[in-house]
Amino acid sequence: MKDIFFIIILFVSSLALAQSSALFEQGNALYNDGKYAEALDKYTAVLETSNKHSAALYFNMANAHYKSNHIAPSIYYYEKAKQLAPNDTDIENNMAFAKNMTIDAIAVIPEVGLAKYVKNLTQKLSYNSWAKTAIGFVVLGVALFLVYYFSQSTAIKRFLFTGSLVSALLVFVTLGLAVHNYNVAKKDNPAIVFAVSSSIKTEPNPRSEEAFTLHEGTKVQILDTLSDWNKIKLTDGKMGWIKKEDVKEL
Repeated sequence: MKDIFFIIILFVSSLALAQSSALFEQGNALYNDGKYAEALDKYTAVLETSNKHSAALYFNMANAHYKSNHIAPSIYYYEKAKQLAPNDTDIENNMAFAKNMTIDAIAVIPEVGLAKYVKNLTQKLSYNSWAKTAIGFVVLGVALFLVYYFSQSTAIKRFLFTGSLVSALLVFVTLGLAVHNYNVAKKDNPAIVFAVSSSIKTEPNPRSEEAFTLHEGTKVQILDTLSDWNKIKLTDGKMGWIKKEDVKEL
């Protein structure tokens, strides 16, 4: 009975996958014909029918929105694609063109010194990869110590003992990087402004003073949420409160 149930699930999953692939290809064909709105309908249907998330799908959706002059949605889906394929140069290049359509020019506060070095090193790998690297150094350190323990040569024992100490040090370093990367990822809550123009307030209150104005396509970091408001921060350090309905979280 369980085998039959498993076969049915597998069959249904296969049909859903085939349908998603067909919709995706139909969307590509419509895009190539310049029918961007129709292509978006097909791409959206892929998400709705299969909940399939892929860099290729988001990239194509972003391209279709860009061709339709939809500033905020194009940047939103380029960012979604970048989350799944952070090193894809095509995504970076196309997103740069989309960002040229935005109004807001937000400066980026550069990091210097040790903070910059730690950030660059941390971003080399995901926190899962750093954790796996730490486990690898644990295994290496234990192996080196066991060989050291049973070795008879003084020179080899000295070398192996030093190697095991270095491995232990690297375990702590990689674990630290894993924890730091995890904390950074946990705090990372980006969003894209979808409102054509949004008044950023000093407090989560429509009657409070306006701090500044943002326009569609601008990327922000959500720091906190209170009722119908999100507290945001820009790359230049400015902070304020924006209406929830004016932004879409990534």
